[in-house]
Amino acid sequence: MQYRIKEEKVKNEIELLKSIIDTKRELVIANNNFESAEEELVDYYSYQIKASKAKLDYLIKQVKAKGIELDMINNLQIGLEETRAI
Repeated sequence: MQYRIKEEKVKNEIELLKSIIDTKRELVIANNNFESAEEELVDYYSYQIKASKAKLDYLIKQVKAKGIELDMINNLQIGLEETRAI
């Protein structure tokens, strides 16, 4: 029973880290789109950037509250990229 609890905790932590990676990616895309946006889309991308930053701040607070080291994000991202390449 205790093994399942630990396994579930690890899965939740991995999902949290994946969410951070995805949100960082969304933020980069929104910033890139903002830079080349035409007049009608400037507001849209600025809101998207603000929303992504707020989400990222929230997720980072969650990670810190759980005591997860943020360096794990880079390791996880590298591992995910290697998995996608296979």
